[in-house]
Amino acid sequence: MMSEFLSYGFVQKGLVAGSLVAASCALLGVFLILKRLSLIGDGMSHVCLTGVALALLTSANPVYVSIPVVMVSSLGIMKLMQKIRLNGDAAIGIVSAAGLSVGLVITALAGGFNTDLLSFLFGSILTVSWIEAALCGILLAVILVLLRCFYRDLTSACFDEPFAKTRGISVQTVQTVLVIITSVAVVLAFKVVGIFLISALLIIPPISALLVSRTFKQVLWKSVLFSVVSVWAGVFVSFLLDIPSGAAIILINLLVLVSCFSWMKLGNTHDR
Repeated sequence: MMSEFLSYGFVQKGLVAGSLVAASCALLGVFLILKRLSLIGDGMSHVCLTGVALALLTSANPVYVSIPVVMVSSLGIMKLMQKIRLNGDAAIGIVSAAGLSVGLVITALAGGFNTDLLSFLFGSILTVSWIEAALCGILLAVILVLLRCFYRDLTSACFDEPFAKTRGISVQTVQTVLVIITSVAVVLAFKVVGIFLISALLIIPPISALLVSRTFKQVLWKSVLFSVVSVWAGVFVSFLLDIPSGAAIILINLLVLVSCFSWMKLGNTHDR
């Protein structure tokens, strides 16, 4: 059954794109959690609704329209945090509410909810194109290059901001770049799990990895492993049970989280 399932071209595209975007979100999520910006995925996903609604209104590609919209919104969050001195959650809440409201207004002007819009809200991984899969690959490559070149700067900015500043690292620049890249990941992820579930892809795998890792590098690669495995398992389960793939992927992620928590508790019991 598995070989038959993998023989379909649309399944192959979905799994490739899903694996790439899952790995990207897992890596970004680790740093977002450390910077206490983990809910930015939820905020940006609401802004995605504006981009998708604009695309449907103008008959354009939702991915291409949403990327600049979400990037500008992510910069708006950073400006609110830096200029008005708002906490990250407050800035995210303001932009999230604005994005959702504008998106709903544009949706109404475009004629209301339809099948295309619903597929973006709840995910449709098997409709991903090879071009979108290539964009996911480029995103992951950019993240890996940044990790390779600026690993110490990133970790310093996340773990100890005062120390990072004494080393001449611009913490605001690191945070802004992280948020902008996350905004692109959020847009590419809405085809995989849907607008409503994107934040889970950024949060759950890193937390699972944090529970069962001893070093920071272990957190990074375990987060990627958990996320990619959840995509494959979730897509296969959705195929077997005829349920939404996005929901299945997140449920598998939750199952991994529970397993990691149980493993951690078991390890602590043995240590005693």
